[in-house]
Amino acid sequence: MSVLPPCPLCHSIYTYENGNLMVCPECFYEWNPEEQQAVSEETSSADNGKVFDANGNELQNGDAVIVIKDLPVKGASKPVKAGTKVKNIRLAEGDHNIDCKIEGFGSMALKSEFVRRA
Repeated sequence: MSVLPPCPLCHSIYTYENGNLMVCPECFYEWNPEEQQAVSEETSSADNGKVFDANGNELQNGDAVIVIKDLPVKGASKPVKAGTKVKNIRLAEGDHNIDCKIEGFGSMALKSEFVRRA
C-alpha cells in the first residue's frame, strides 16, 4: 500500500486519488502530485526564511504591523482587538513567527497570517 501525501493547503492526511489528481475531502482542494512537488520545490527555495503577512507582503525586523482579527490571549480577560498597531516586530522561527510587545499585554508571539504590514 502506498502512502498518500497530505493536502498542501490544510495538511489533512485524509487525501485520496481520483484519476491523476489527489483530492482533500476536508478542504476540497485538488492537485496533481507531480506538478505540486515542482511548485513546492520552487517556492521553498525562493521563500526560504522569509515571512509574509496576510496580504502576501514580506515582513522585515522592525516593521510595524496591524492585527486583522481579534486574537484571544491565554490568561488575559480580553483579546487583542483587530486594528491594534504593533511597532518594531522581530521575526522568529516556528509557528508563531513574530515576536513583539503589545501595549496592555506585554511580550507576545503572533502568527504572520493574522497581521498586515502598516
